[in-house]
Amino acid sequence: MKGIERRYNILVVEDNPGDYLLIEDYLEEANIVRRLHWAEDFNTAKQFLTSSNNNIDIILLDLSLPDKEGEPLLKEMDLLSQNQPIIILTGYPDADFAAKSLTLGASDYLLKDVLNSTVLHKSIVYNIERNRILVNLRESEERYSDLFHFSPLPMWVFDRQTLKFLDVNDAAIAHYGYSYDEFLNMDITQIRPSADVKILEAGLETLKQPHSNLFHGETTHIKKNGQHIEVEVRSNSFQYKGKPAEIILVNDVTERNSHVDAIEKQNEVLREIAWTQSHVVRAPLARLLGLVNVLRDGKISEDQKDDFYGHIQKSAQELDEIIKGVIFKSQQIEINKKKG
Repeated sequence: MKGIERRYNILVVEDNPGDYLLIEDYLEEANIVRRLHWAEDFNTAKQFLTSSNNNIDIILLDLSLPDKEGEPLLKEMDLLSQNQPIIILTGYPDADFAAKSLTLGASDYLLKDVLNSTVLHKSIVYNIERNRILVNLRESEERYSDLFHFSPLPMWVFDRQTLKFLDVNDAAIAHYGYSYDEFLNMDITQIRPSADVKILEAGLETLKQPHSNLFHGETTHIKKNGQHIEVEVRSNSFQYKGKPAEIILVNDVTERNSHVDAIEKQNEVLREIAWTQSHVVRAPLARLLGLVNVLRDGKISEDQKDDFYGHIQKSAQELDEIIKGVIFKSQQIEINKKKG
């Protein structure tokens, strides 16, 4: 089985030639080496790790080197490793330092006295694979962080149990007027009108149902300056640092909705104008046409002409008032457009 294992580029940092030869034998027996590199002190290891041909998969590090040792050595190697896992090989069984070394950047801690081919093989394969997963996870978290914090739209994460803000992006800070620390000392009910809190709680209960983790709708939010804004909200449930959380994307639609309202009012005015033109104008216009036709036919006496002229003038004035009303309504449309 070992013959079909993946092979790795390994750097051994060891000042004792006898220990290095023993490690080399173990690695050959494990049959997992593509290329093996040896550094007898810290400076040699540093030169190699900072060179352009550094393609190391894992580092085996002795903690007692002639030019550096112990905790300072581990810290320096961790900085130089570029996410490459480090397995400590030591002849000193110090349980406290073994535990501490894992917090300082080491991936594993092996005693030379109990080292053999199997132990070394398992540690190398496990820590390379574990490191690959961790690197992918960190890259995924960085991509999430970039998408979150560089979004031009306000976004935040809140705790589904406490409703406290857990994280907010720069767009939310700029749009709502609260600082980052102010947001993190608040919960999401504090940016909602008090009358909407029960609606919010009911919506959160719905999201707890199976296959109901997505939400899309409109609601009202309140900025720090007290301004009420209409917003389109999209949310999704996920785990944030081990907590059940909700990520929110907000789009302020106050201006859009204002435009829609203005258009609807303008359409209502246009409908009134159309109705006026098709119904109200028709009556005085029909009277005028009828009076003009009677005068043209010459069927009225001279005594009746004054009355006819009076009816014509009255119908014309009525028609003029209707036209003025249409003009006024048309002007209202223009005013609404400028306001929008």
